[in-house]
Amino acid sequence: MTGAERRPHAPDLWDAREAWSRDRIVAHQRAMLSRQLSYVDARSGFYRRRFVAAGFRPGDLRHVEDLRQLPLTTKQDYLAALGEAPPWGSALACEPAAVRRVHFSSGTTSQPTPDAWTASDLDRWTDLYARGAYAQGVRAGDVFQCLFSYPWFVGGLGATAAFERIGCTVIPGGSSDTERQIETIFAFGTTALMATPSFAAHLAEVAQRMGRDLRASSVRHVGVGGEPGAGVPATRARLEDLWEAKVYDCYGSLEFQPIAWDCAAQAGGHLMEDFAVAEVVDPATGTAVPDGTPGLLVLTHLDKQAFPLVRWATGDVVVRDSRPCACGRTHARLPGGVRGRADEMIIVRGVNLFPTAVEDVVRATPGLADEYRIVLDDSVRDPATGFLTGIRLQVEAAADAPPDIGRRLADAIRARLLVRAAVEVLAPATLERFTHKARRLVKR
Repeated sequence: MTGAERRPHAPDLWDAREAWSRDRIVAHQRAMLSRQLSYVDARSGFYRRRFVAAGFRPGDLRHVEDLRQLPLTTKQDYLAALGEAPPWGSALACEPAAVRRVHFSSGTTSQPTPDAWTASDLDRWTDLYARGAYAQGVRAGDVFQCLFSYPWFVGGLGATAAFERIGCTVIPGGSSDTERQIETIFAFGTTALMATPSFAAHLAEVAQRMGRDLRASSVRHVGVGGEPGAGVPATRARLEDLWEAKVYDCYGSLEFQPIAWDCAAQAGGHLMEDFAVAEVVDPATGTAVPDGTPGLLVLTHLDKQAFPLVRWATGDVVVRDSRPCACGRTHARLPGGVRGRADEMIIVRGVNLFPTAVEDVVRATPGLADEYRIVLDDSVRDPATGFLTGIRLQVEAAADAPPDIGRRLADAIRARLLVRAAVEVLAPATLERFTHKARRLVKR
């Protein structure tokens, strides 16, 4: 389906389902879930065994909440299923010949794992991506430069297909050749781009060295994903200043493409609730938590043929808000985006801390460059217990940094986050730059 063939249902809606009432969303989820679980039970040996073990029959489903009778599916479960019947694994729910594309995880938390799409899956994925970009203001005629990596990574081709469907001119740049990317932005009048937050900041840094000011370019839309960024207020503000463009959070994962994207209101990414049931649960007990309470995001496909997942534990901590948005869309939102990874929560003298909270303070402190590192080593551990007594921060001073910038940052960390920070101020360009997913938490 081309951009010319696909017509929005309203001036500011790509799909009429975006403005369904809450009752209609729930009814749609119930009907789709019944069909999807029956499909999974019939086609996926992995889930058939799990259903039997839980005493669960898809035909008995009466409410969406009945999903809670089933256990969570973790990355370890997925790896075990792959090991049962490599290379596809026992969770594949279609014939291998029906697979039209395979992407792989980055391998940052475990071995790289595959995910697969049928032709129908790809069409659905493309349309959801297009819906998210359209909600942010992208329109036919925009010039879109995709700065996501293409080798192995899932985001590049998804974005390319989606912006083509909207009717944009697409430049598949990738995440290398930084200077050429900058020259291309100016030469072709790029108006929209997508990148990781780290690469977006790196481009601005390199452009300054080249004597180019990205604020003078035609770019008015910057979508960022692959790592927390636009959900961190100070990071969003920093990127919007560097580009003089609106910056939008685009949250997805290999297994669920996409999950929740900002709209033009930038009030938290809208969950794609006609594509997946989203639960937010207590990471320790697995029980549902109310809106406004941080918890682990758990997702279940409503429309996936190749690798459908049921109660997938994303590992991401979020807060849900089910109230309608100012933009008119009714699908629940995730204000603040991903607050952190459940396995990356730092406990310092009883204070629970996510790296994104540290990032917000660093980005909001004048006189610092964009790169930083959180280092957890013996210098901030109690020698007797091994528990953390603080955090160690490595930051770079900007050219206009005051001489006491380290103390100022340490004071800000203590005031806002209630933890001690040992700050090491480094010269500019000392720390590694990232063009793909940044790794800023180092444990030694």
